[in-house]
This record gives sequence, C-alpha cells and structure tokens, in this order.
Amino acid sequence: MFPECIAQMFLFTFCVGTEFLLLSSMAYDRYVAICVPLRYTIIMNEDMCIGLFSLPWLLGFLNALIHAVLVSHLSFCHSHNINHFFCDLKTMLALSSDDITTIEMLVAVECVFLGVMPFVMILMSYTCIITTILMIRSSTGRAKAFSSCSSHLTIVVLFYGVSLSSYMIPESLHSQEQDKVLSLIYTALVPMLNPLVYSLRNKQVLGAIDAIVKRCLKCLSS
Repeated sequence: MFPECIAQMFLFTFCVGTEFLLLSSMAYDRYVAICVPLRYTIIMNEDMCIGLFSLPWLLGFLNALIHAVLVSHLSFCHSHNINHFFCDLKTMLALSSDDITTIEMLVAVECVFLGVMPFVMILMSYTCIITTILMIRSSTGRAKAFSSCSSHLTIVVLFYGVSLSSYMIPESLHSQEQDKVLSLIYTALVPMLNPLVYSLRNKQVLGAIDAIVKRCLKCLSS
C-alpha cells in the first residue's frame, strides 16, 4: 500500500479520535464551571488541565497508530482506485482482499470507546448543566450561562452527529456517495465553522459583523 495513503489515513484517524475526546474534556470543564463554580479552581487545577489536554492526544495517537499498522499489512490485489476524496479507513478496507474481520471489530470497539462513551459523558454533563441553569432565578444569569455553552454544544451536535452516523450505520443503508458527503461535512465543513462558532462570543467579532451588516443595509438602501 502507498505510504502516502497510510500517512493520510493515520493523520485523519488521529485528528478525529482526538477531537472526540477533546470535546468531552471541554464538556467536563463547562460542567465544573457552571454546576460547581466555587470549586472550579480546585478541581480544574494545573494537573487536571494537563491531563484533560494531553490524554486525548495520546489516546488519539495510539488509536491511529494501531489502525495504520494493521492496514499497512493488508493486501490490495483487486484495485488501488479509492472511491473517495481521501484515504478513508472504511473505503480502504472495502478494497482489501484479506480477512478484515479483526479490523472491523476494532473499528466497532473504537466507535464505542472513542465515540459513544464520550458522547454519553457529554450528554450527562449537559443534563446537569441545563438543570443547574434552569434553577438560576435571574434571566440575565441564565442567558450568560447558556451563551458560555452554546458554541461547544453546536460543534458537538455537528461533529458527533455526522461522524458517528457515518461509521455506525450499516453499509447496506447508505451508498458510498452518501459516505463521501458525510465525510466532507465533518472533515471540511465542521473545521471551517469552528473559528466562526467559537468567535461569535467575542464582542469585537460581533461588533465587526454588526458593522458589516449595517454597511450592507446602508448600501442597499442608497
């Protein structure tokens, strides 16, 4: 198999797996900040922050390395033409002439431990967060608490919804063309939206957007 394709698959798997775990770390940070704010500095100390940052990268690297090593030992005798816009793991496995049962089982386990379990943890965190926010009497306080979570929650819905559906829905239920569309969304669209979504809480960015909208409206009216 071409080394460039294996390298691309490794980087893609590494980034996706790391993103899953980083999103769950961010959800835990939001949970502590909103549900137990008085203990935030104690719980989110330097060691905890280093662990929440480094562990996702380490696990993502090890997971990607295992996949890269296993796929690099497969034979691809039928075809070397990949029906995708990058070297996707599922597409590459479909081209292999070897027994891929072990790798398919690994992918299933990976979806549970790196996808479903972090997603469940995020849901649990936001259940506690929403419950706490609803108990706030001040409407201003509720709005401020919701705004601190809205950016992260938007990315979670987009990234988890698309990526998990791509890897967990059985192959017979959607075509390769649909796979490519789903992959395009969480490899291109979601990263492109990341800076926009997270920066919408920045007052300077909002001020710039407001100024542009007013200028456009003024030009249209004149």
